[in-house]
Amino acid sequence: MAESPGSGPGTVALVLAEKLDEATMLRLRRLVRTDGLHAVLVTGVIREAELLQVIECGVAAILWRHEATAHRLLQAVLAASRGDGDLPSDLLGRLINQVGRLQRSAVQQPGGSPAGLTPRETDILRLVAEGMDTREIATKLSYSERTVKNVLHGLTTRLQLRNRAHAVAYALREGYI
Repeated sequence: MAESPGSGPGTVALVLAEKLDEATMLRLRRLVRTDGLHAVLVTGVIREAELLQVIECGVAAILWRHEATAHRLLQAVLAASRGDGDLPSDLLGRLINQVGRLQRSAVQQPGGSPAGLTPRETDILRLVAEGMDTREIATKLSYSERTVKNVLHGLTTRLQLRNRAHAVAYALREGYI
């Protein structure tokens, strides 16, 4: 395993590991979380269970060892230094499948809900964005004021939003309203 010395904004650590073991995973976590570096991992093998762990460690780019030409390595290091990600397409496909399975699993759990907004939440946020207060929204949608407050509290808590304005901004950014 090799890494770049020094640290600072945009500093990238290059980690070479044929296989991922616990020591490598701990090293990756420390480099990214403690030392504040961006990490590029060059490896020969990543098992299905390890892929999400590597991403959770904060690794910015992954290269297959057999594809690690000077040009590809430079691309990955530059992407990592900018805070961008860089994954081989086969790993990106595997990661998308894993995230999809996790999302479906979370929704199926008791109390689980999708990361998006429900139609009720969207309707309420649309009216908040139009400048209506709780009473006006309740009247317009034939809800109690308590229901409107509960819906807004639930979505701000679930999505870790600070207030109604933040919730409206989120809904606009994500294309709900």
